[in-house]
Amino acid sequence: MALREGDVFEYVFDVGPQHSAKHVGSGDVEVLSTPSLILFMEEACLKYSQEGLEEGKTTVGTRLDVYHVKAAPVNTKVKVRGRLLSVDGRRLLFWVEAFWKDVRIGYGLHERFIVDKEKFISKVREAIKG
Repeated sequence: MALREGDVFEYVFDVGPQHSAKHVGSGDVEVLSTPSLILFMEEACLKYSQEGLEEGKTTVGTRLDVYHVKAAPVNTKVKVRGRLLSVDGRRLLFWVEAFWKDVRIGYGLHERFIVDKEKFISKVREAIKG
């Protein structure tokens, strides 16, 4: 596994109308919604993680503690920058920040766990069967 504490990564996301607070129902204005900000943060951590995992493994999000402190307009780009703070067995802890232009619009902690895809899906299927 090539995931190392201290690794820094960055991804850019397009903020479309489908990401607005008005569209997702978390507000009634045409700005980046908090759920969409969280989506971008999770997606950035997932993308980074996938690059360092062996085939058949993935990560699942288990915790978020995020502050959304500034608005970002629709039809712009948001940059998400992350740092892997710790690797504790299968547990990954990230610090994530999001920026519109040079303004920090959100920040916080995100935790993910490394799982075997097939085993994870199998457990979900078994739980559905009851």
